[in-house]
Amino acid sequence: MASIEFVKVTKSFDKHDVIKDLDLKIEDGKFTVLVGPSGCGKTTLLRMIAGIDPQTSGSVLINGKDVTKIPPGQRGVAMVFQNYAIYPTMSVRENIEFGLKNNKVPKAERTGLVESISATVGLSEYLDRKPSTLSGGQRQRVALARAMVKQPSVFLMDEPLSNLDAKLRVQMRIELIELHKKLGTTFVYVTHDQVEAMSMADTIVLMNKGLIQQEAPPEIMYRKPSNMFAAEFIGVPPMNIDDLGVAGIKFGFRPESAVLSNEPSGQHFSIRGVIATREMLGSETVYQVKYKNSSYMIKCIQDNFTVDQDVYLEVAANKMFFFESDGNRIGEEDARFNNYLEALRRG
Repeated sequence: MASIEFVKVTKSFDKHDVIKDLDLKIEDGKFTVLVGPSGCGKTTLLRMIAGIDPQTSGSVLINGKDVTKIPPGQRGVAMVFQNYAIYPTMSVRENIEFGLKNNKVPKAERTGLVESISATVGLSEYLDRKPSTLSGGQRQRVALARAMVKQPSVFLMDEPLSNLDAKLRVQMRIELIELHKKLGTTFVYVTHDQVEAMSMADTIVLMNKGLIQQEAPPEIMYRKPSNMFAAEFIGVPPMNIDDLGVAGIKFGFRPESAVLSNEPSGQHFSIRGVIATREMLGSETVYQVKYKNSSYMIKCIQDNFTVDQDVYLEVAANKMFFFESDGNRIGEEDARFNNYLEALRRG
């Protein structure tokens, strides 16, 4: 196992800073997920840890040791790529032991490692097959097994599930969580999918434009987003955000925090709107409610309303969020919070 630390790291491409003066510590043995939109710098961080694409300045430390001048193969890390990078002409066994052969590991030791790791990831009966005969999930396990036989202190995963169908992605997420528990190794996982981040991470590092927007466990990031970007990126549907009409302040609420009804019940935020769209998603229904020039997404357990129906949309005071003009969240402990609640009630 190993901790990873970025100290004042900058990465430039063609004199353009993709990441600038970044400080980040990834805890030993944790499942850390780097998440954010395409181009935010998350894969760049992963490649710097691996040594594939070193930083322009600053230091990358693994277990307290600066690895800037250490070649990728000597860093004690293993990387699993989006496209698996499996050799099609080799059997599963040959793919898994390829790195061990290159490192001149004795045959008996190779065989023991391959069989042990294959059993762990459920590949024992497929060792003599070619990758072309395997499903997407099985090929993903081959890529994982090939990384695991190196017995690395850090696993780096770059969108490893993006090529799988939705059902298999869910299954593989569960398997990766269980694998992490079994190995107890540091996992650093890159994705643009916030559902993956929320379901798998011990810690989420949310990035945008090369900057860390928030670093927190999933439940903290969801309940206490540090800014408007975090509030809108994490959550499906995203948080509803609208103008308060006071000093550039915006208010927000989660789609599941709102209550729809035919009659008002006296909640703090209460408006009368009309249902513009309805999406029935099995156990939940998502409505879009139009009010004046605004629209709000509402997630309900009950499916009681129809398109074009007039409804009351209400939200309790303790479910409201407020954001500064610069996007930072205003905490409940801030003296202005109650003033903004009152302004919201007055409409």
